[in-house]
Amino acid sequence: MSERFNKKSLLEKVVERTGVAPEISVAVVDAFLDEIYQAIKQGEPVMLLNFGTFYVREERSSRVFKFSPSQKWRAMLGWSSTYKGAL
Repeated sequence: MSERFNKKSLLEKVVERTGVAPEISVAVVDAFLDEIYQAIKQGEPVMLLNFGTFYVREERSSRVFKFSPSQKWRAMLGWSSTYKGAL
């Protein structure tokens, strides 16, 4: 099994790809993740183009966190998809 891609790995890739200082990258990634968290906490779905949608759904007596991948991701994973672009 390969190593997991974690927040530290993500931050390293962001710094490498953008050339932005690590301190700024940490602040931006943290703010981005916190905004997603706050929206989900308030019951709002979060749609990220070409990535997918995060949402919470009421099921019986509890709330369930869900993620629905975009058509691009579905195509990459070999799931049924209408996506025709490059992967």
